[in-house]
Amino acid sequence: MKRILLTGSTGFIGRHCLPLLVAHGYEVHAVSSKARGEKSPDVYWHQADLLDECQAAALINKVQPSHLLHLAWYAVPKNYWNSSENLRWVRASLSLLQEFAKHNGERVVMAGTCAEYDWSYGYCSETLTPLAPSTLYGVCKHSLQSILDAFSKQTELSAAWGRIFFLYGPHENPDRLISSVIRNLLHGLPAPCSHGNQVRDFLYVVDAASAFVALLQSNIQGAVNIGSGVPISLKNIIYKIGEKIGRSDLIRLGEIASSLNDPPFLVANIQRLKVQVGWNARYSLDMGLDQTIQWGKDNLSLIVNDRR
Repeated sequence: MKRILLTGSTGFIGRHCLPLLVAHGYEVHAVSSKARGEKSPDVYWHQADLLDECQAAALINKVQPSHLLHLAWYAVPKNYWNSSENLRWVRASLSLLQEFAKHNGERVVMAGTCAEYDWSYGYCSETLTPLAPSTLYGVCKHSLQSILDAFSKQTELSAAWGRIFFLYGPHENPDRLISSVIRNLLHGLPAPCSHGNQVRDFLYVVDAASAFVALLQSNIQGAVNIGSGVPISLKNIIYKIGEKIGRSDLIRLGEIASSLNDPPFLVANIQRLKVQVGWNARYSLDMGLDQTIQWGKDNLSLIVNDRR
C-alpha cells in the first residue's frame, strides 16, 4: 500500500487533501504541530514540530512514507512576504526531504508559489516566464524548488512542485480578500477594498487540493502551475460576492491603497496541469463562491472569533 505523509494537514489546502488521498487508496499519515484535525478512522494523526529537525527525523523514521506531500509553511497574511520564518522553513523542508530520501521515499510533491515568477510578465508559464521573485517568501520558495530539482535528479527521486496562484474557500484566513469581503458583508459591515482593477487567477481551494493530489498521482517532474487559468478583475469578483449576499451597497472600492508593486495582471498558464497531469477543475467561480458564502453563514461565530 502507498503510505503518504501530509504536512500542513490542518491548513487551508491540506485539510481538503485528506479525503482525496484516502479515496485514492493511500494510508494517510497527517502531521500537525499543535492540534489534531478532524477525526477520521482512515487518517493517522501525528503531532510534531517540523522546524525541529530531530522531531521531523523521528516522524519520518516512524511513518516510513513512500510519498510525501509537503504543504506546511509560514503563512500569516502580510507578514509572510518578508518574514525570516521563511528561512527556517527552507531549512526544515530540506531536512525533511533528506530524511524522506534516506528512508527510501519514492515521490515527493511540494508547494510553491506564483511569487517565484517575474510579475511584470503577467501571464505565467512554467517554461517561458522568467523566475525573478521580489520578496523573501518568493526567493525562499524558488531556492527550495531549485534544490529539490537538483536533488531529485541526483538521487532519482520522483519530485514535482506545485506553484500556487490565488485561492479562496472555506477556512481561508479571514484577513484575505475574498474571505474578508464575505465576512464583512455577512455581518452588515462596510467592505473597504482597493480600486479593484487588478486582474487575478482565483481557484477554489477544493480544486487546488485535487490538483495537488493529481500531481502526486502522476509521474510529472518539476514545476506545475496550480490555478484556474481564468482571468478576472478583483472588482468583478467582489461585486459577485455582493450580489450573492445582497449587500453590494456595503462595498467600498478605492478605500484601501494598492501596493506599489501590485501587478495589474497575474494569471497562470495551466496547460501543463490540464494536459500532462490530466486535471480539470470541478468548481466554477460561481459554484465556489456559493460554497464559500454558505460556509461563512454556517460559521458566523467562528468568523467573529477569528476577527479578534
